Amino acid sequence: MKRYLPILLAASLSLTGCADLLEPEVENLPGKDAMYKEVTFAQGFLLNGYTRLPGLPFNDVATDDAVSNDKNNAFLKIATGQWTANYNPTDQWVNSMSAIQYLNTMLAEVDKVTWATDPRAAQMFRDRIKGEAYGLRAFYMFQLLRAHGGWASSGELLGVPILTKPQDTNSDFNQSRATFEACMQQLYSDIKQAEELLPLDYEDVTSASQIPAKYSGISPEEYTRVFGQYSRLRLTARIAKAIRAQAALLAASPAYRTGTTTTWIDAANHAGEVLKLVGGPARLAANGGTWYDNRTEINNLGAGINPPEILWRGDASNSRNLEEDNYPPSLFGRGRVNPTQNLVDAFPMANGYPITAAASEYRAQSPYTNRDPRLQRYIVVNNSTLGPSNTVIRTETGAGNDAVNQIETSTRTGYYLRKLLRQDVNLNPIGANQQRHYTARIRYTEIFLIYAEAANEAWGPDGQGSFGFSARDVIRAIRQRAGIGANNGDAYLASVQTQADMRQLIRNERRLELCFEGFRFWDLRRWNEKLTESANGIRITNGNYSIFPVENRSFTAHMNHGPIPYGEMLKWKSLVQNKGW
Repeated sequence: MKRYLPILLAASLSLTGCADLLEPEVENLPGKDAMYKEVTFAQGFLLNGYTRLPGLPFNDVATDDAVSNDKNNAFLKIATGQWTANYNPTDQWVNSMSAIQYLNTMLAEVDKVTWATDPRAAQMFRDRIKGEAYGLRAFYMFQLLRAHGGWASSGELLGVPILTKPQDTNSDFNQSRATFEACMQQLYSDIKQAEELLPLDYEDVTSASQIPAKYSGISPEEYTRVFGQYSRLRLTARIAKAIRAQAALLAASPAYRTGTTTTWIDAANHAGEVLKLVGGPARLAANGGTWYDNRTEINNLGAGINPPEILWRGDASNSRNLEEDNYPPSLFGRGRVNPTQNLVDAFPMANGYPITAAASEYRAQSPYTNRDPRLQRYIVVNNSTLGPSNTVIRTETGAGNDAVNQIETSTRTGYYLRKLLRQDVNLNPIGANQQRHYTARIRYTEIFLIYAEAANEAWGPDGQGSFGFSARDVIRAIRQRAGIGANNGDAYLASVQTQADMRQLIRNERRLELCFEGFRFWDLRRWNEKLTESANGIRITNGNYSIFPVENRSFTAHMNHGPIPYGEMLKWKSLVQNKGW
């Protein structure tokens, strides 16, 4: 994507006049007709869809997994009672609707653009551009449904207005919300179109046998020009399939399933289709749990290549922002995201048993001994080491600024974040450095967990559908990778026999594997789980460990679904608000 940055920046500057969906003023674009012959300008409409792709939201601090020491943190505010239709940090309306406006413009105009002088190459460019636009439009529909879909007072499950054509000054902006089901069907239709138009991956070809039959007669050089490695990091048919699995999981979940026709079987099949392409649980990336700090792998990324764990990612670049925000004060960081005792307690013992089980051998006054190795991979606990010099981080009372509530950048819970941070970043002004990071948009572990959840609900713990592997097989592979049950064959997993017990185990594994990546906020809601569990911390004084409440949660029942923005409700009388907002 960085090859397109100069084009993107130029296009973005020229398109500022239509940034607001509700006043697109397409006629104010400098010579829209010029796009038909200026490919770089035309590309800007599509690339706008890429620049709006969301990054890490850190909305975990509005769940039972984390708090923030930043009193101005937006997610802290909504967790403690300030979430309204007029103040909504989870809002996706403006960003996603604006992206859809650009994508619809691209789809409406793509056939008029002179993509290449060779008509065969021009057709391939049109196909690729259309496929990307359809796939991205489906992605933004998923974002909108997750953030704004919900039940109206009438008892109907609603989505958002379905817009498939660009809007201009003659358009009727007063559009009502379509049903959630209609939105899902539009999403599925867009995904199907993307699959038909896009390659599974962007790869150079060297022989005619590698070229799809629909492009018969095209030379390998011509095909590679459009669908080769140069286009990596753009949307592909493989990514489109994964987006469909994400959306199907949402629709099949308890908070939505009575208002849609998407079933758990559908969700399992969509995820299974993606996983079958990589060989199932046996091909789970061995180092996928630490994708963010696999330094050699990250440093050697090039030409848009994905590591084995990653299905879709952003470009890699040098930075230290995550470390500046989340290293403890002793390492010159702000310690912003503080994992909770609630999350720490969710990690099982190394033998696989939950800490509440009699067979776990858990000791409350030695709480980090013989635990799931992921605990200290993802969370800095007392006496953990962190940073390029393996500095010991002490959070017990009297240990200095890293201890609980010592200064404004100290932890509030007794824990600091390790996950997502590179341990070779140095923030010391003497020798400060940056390291390469990238955003993982879709990880294969997420798709495996989608399959496990849906397959268990569809067929039970050991049902395999048509894929040859079960929910239990997936969870076994994930726990083995984590280092759980190495000495006892994961006896706890073997003891889980009922669908209900497997459901709880899968949900817990999802909580651990995907922590701090922006999932739990939405997972709790689609599961209809309790939203008001107090966020707790640990206080260590003279070797004694005591749990204490850190922050209460002030969510109410209607907050299982987010609101339609208040400003949109004021402008358009046809919009119906979700119940309770």
